[in-house]
Amino acid sequence: MITPDESLVKYDNPVSIKNTDRKSPTGRPLGVSPQQPNPFPPPPKSKSASADASKQENEILNRILPPREWMEGNQLWTQHVSSAPCTRIDVIRLEKELDMKLQQWLAKETGICPVRRELYSQCFDELIRQVTINCAERGLLLLRVRDEIQTTIDAYQTVYESSVAFGIRRVLQAEQSKADMEKTICDLEKETGDLKKQLNEERANYESFKKKVNEKQQLEEKKHSEDMESMNRTNQQLKNQLEKILTPEH
Repeated sequence: MITPDESLVKYDNPVSIKNTDRKSPTGRPLGVSPQQPNPFPPPPKSKSASADASKQENEILNRILPPREWMEGNQLWTQHVSSAPCTRIDVIRLEKELDMKLQQWLAKETGICPVRRELYSQCFDELIRQVTINCAERGLLLLRVRDEIQTTIDAYQTVYESSVAFGIRRVLQAEQSKADMEKTICDLEKETGDLKKQLNEERANYESFKKKVNEKQQLEEKKHSEDMESMNRTNQQLKNQLEKILTPEH
C-alpha cells in the first residue's frame, strides 16, 4: 500500500473508506459520513467521563490537525492524527527525526528555505498534538499561535512577491529605456556621421573655391603687371619721342 509522504506528525494506521462513505455533491468533506438516524438504534450504553473526555480530545485533535486522505487506485484511504500520549522519549525521537530530515532533504541553515520551513512546521504540529493530548486548552492556544505565525509568513511572502514583481517591472523598464537610449544613440551617431560628411564636402568646396579665387587673382595680377609694363614701355617711348621733338637739332 502506498501512503502519503512521511511526516513528523504522528498518525494512526490508515483506514480504507468504502464508496458509500464518500460525500454526495452537497455532503460533507470526503471521508466524513453525515450522521443519520438509525432505524434500529442500539440499546443505550453508559459512558464514563473519561470516554467523553477522550472523544472531545479526538474532536479537538481532528480540528487542529485534520485527517489526511488519498487515493490508491479506486480505494480511498484516510489517516487520523494519533491520540496516543507522548513521553520524553517521543520528544527526543522527534528532535532526532527533525535533524535527520533536515540533512536528508538538504535544507539550508540560513536564509529562505521552503524545505526547512515545512519541516519545522511539521515539528510544531507534532508538538501541538503532544500538548493537546495533555491539555486541550493549551493545544488550542498553540493553534492560535501557529495560525498567527502562518498569517505573518503569508503577509511577508506577499510583500516579497510584490517586491519581486516590482523589481522585475523596473528591470523591464530599464531594459526598455536602455533599448530606447541605444536607438537614440545610434540615430545621433548616424546624424553626426552625415553632418561630418556634409562638413567635409563643404570644406572641399571651400578649398576648391579658394583655389579658383587664388588662381584668378594670380592671373589678374599677372595681367595687371603685364599691362603696367606695357604702359610703362609706351610711356617711355612717348617720352623719348617728346624729348626728341623738344630737343633742337644742332
